[in-house]
Amino acid sequence: MNARNYQRELEALIAENEASGTVPRLLLHVCCAPCSSWCLEYLAPHFEVTVYYYNPNIDSAEEYRRRAEEEERLLREMKLPRPVGFLRGPYEPERFAEMARGHEKDAEGGARCSLCYEQRLRKTAEVAKKGNYDCFTTTLTISPMKRADVLNRIGEQVAKEYQIPFLPSDFKKKDGYRRSTELSKQYSLYRQDYCGCRYSKAETMRKRAEKRELEQKKPEQRKTEQREPGERESGQREPGQREPGKREPGQRESGQRKQARCPVPN
Repeated sequence: MNARNYQRELEALIAENEASGTVPRLLLHVCCAPCSSWCLEYLAPHFEVTVYYYNPNIDSAEEYRRRAEEEERLLREMKLPRPVGFLRGPYEPERFAEMARGHEKDAEGGARCSLCYEQRLRKTAEVAKKGNYDCFTTTLTISPMKRADVLNRIGEQVAKEYQIPFLPSDFKKKDGYRRSTELSKQYSLYRQDYCGCRYSKAETMRKRAEKRELEQKKPEQRKTEQREPGERESGQREPGQREPGKREPGQRESGQRKQARCPVPN
């Protein structure tokens, strides 16, 4: 069975809307300004977009506020073909903590992450339904660390429950992620190296510590640790090999003459 090309499906939907002269109202869930930058540049010409910032997974109120304010700044400064609205969802870390209970030791990208995606997309669908939007989607598919098939499957399941269309996407495709990094530099956006939750943050800090430890090791230590099993250090002798300059018992030095023996008198 061939894998679906979600970005191609999105392009087909956009072409249909343009052919009919339709500009649908889209509620776009965003995780942060850097990820939303390319998604906005791509979607704004074809949709009446409202950004919905809702991320209960973020580990502190300060981080939540900072990311939300950076998103609002981007919307003020970014040149888009039509105005984009902004809705800031409530900060509800207790909901994330309840959802994650029993999944504390899950690997990044595992079951806990899928539940987190569902929690955020479910809330987005609820707001989209109440607000009479035509469809909803998320910027999360722009991340190289997140699987588009998982996100689209969850989005479509939630869409059926709330009876509102989910817009398929894989925004990282066609250099989407690269373009987001360019826009982030252009607008000097605050970037993070973890998704927002305390589990992702702990994993990032662990990797940083390992990298620092490796960089601080002496070159000779790194060489020793990287040597193949059984490989000797430079200058190390083979078993039974004499130390240079050391003689075997009874061996004369080079150039030493053999002592003459006098004849034994009769």
